[in-house]
Amino acid sequence: MLDIDEILKQARQAKEQALASVKETMEKNEERISKIQVSSSEKDTAASADEVEEQIAANTQRQVEILGQIFGPDSMAQMAANEELLQKMVNDKAAEAASAAAGGLMEQLFGEDMGILAAALETLEMEDADDEEERSFDLELEENLYITLEEAMARIEAMPEPEPLPYQKEDGKWKRFGILLSGILSTLNSHDLDDMDVEEHIPVMEQKIVSLVRRSWGIDGRSDLLDMIRYLAQEGYILRYQLYSEASSPEELMDETMDEDDRESVCRAWRFAQRYKAQYAPGFMAGWDIGRAAMLTRWGCYLGWITESEAVGILWDLSQKVVEELHSWREFAQSYLFGGLMWKLLCGDSSAGSYLGYLADAATDLLTGKAEQDSGQWRDCPWPAQRKIGFTL
Repeated sequence: MLDIDEILKQARQAKEQALASVKETMEKNEERISKIQVSSSEKDTAASADEVEEQIAANTQRQVEILGQIFGPDSMAQMAANEELLQKMVNDKAAEAASAAAGGLMEQLFGEDMGILAAALETLEMEDADDEEERSFDLELEENLYITLEEAMARIEAMPEPEPLPYQKEDGKWKRFGILLSGILSTLNSHDLDDMDVEEHIPVMEQKIVSLVRRSWGIDGRSDLLDMIRYLAQEGYILRYQLYSEASSPEELMDETMDEDDRESVCRAWRFAQRYKAQYAPGFMAGWDIGRAAMLTRWGCYLGWITESEAVGILWDLSQKVVEELHSWREFAQSYLFGGLMWKLLCGDSSAGSYLGYLADAATDLLTGKAEQDSGQWRDCPWPAQRKIGFTL
């Protein structure tokens, strides 16, 4: 059973360790400074009172200069901001834990692939998770994952959703719709969905977002970001699923550079595509591709790699593509689950069942709302109805 008190205790310990490290660094540098002061004062033991005051003033100025060289004003401000935010996060988690059930707390702490953990929790070793023995992939596990996927998709299919509504081309609702395309990842990471910014512009959060984008996506700036968004919008898993569906054997998808693990991954994804190709066309992957592209767009705007007007334009283009392929938020969520499982099969991640559960729970919140919401944010923004094209003879 999840021990909430123990998690909070470890969070406080992580904060204390971080602050102790900063304090130790400060003390070492103060020691260096004191040595400078001693060596200076020993130069003239018979100095007059005025000379002593001048020496002290000079030493004090030197101390300020050394501290400035070591830390700088930005670093000092950053440490203060980090300490304040760490304390706030620990306090917030303590308040939330008092009313949250164990499952709800896990949803708040973990995002996609562990998502963005709160700064104070990021340093924890998560001993319970490490103790779990990872199960090797086999055909039985694959079959169980297919069952999990189909059950989650059926659960989403049964949820209520307003009928799609027509959007005009210049309708301001397109911006809202585009932001909500990032809804699953935003929900998993506890991001804001009310406007383009995913978080408040606090240095520690900006550093965490840039670290996430670099570590998980290999994106290191504007050019990489736009290339990845373009890839997801034009190729992505739509193309990959199509290639795997059309291949008569997994060997057609392999090359001599692949090791044994790579070949096993290809076989798993090929079996997945063969199982579902008669039921789902490649275009069904649009939710998986576009949902992630929308999240990258918002992250890029938050980090200043693209302007907000550029982000709005990109989200509009992504919106047009996803509306061509899918017809409701429920179908969008099902697509995200579908693509998510194929990705996990390619990665060889046997924890895919838990991952599908996180995705389904996020979609449920968006469609039906949490306890503190009247209704879900997807439910409050109906899916755009496809425009009918008239033909004349």
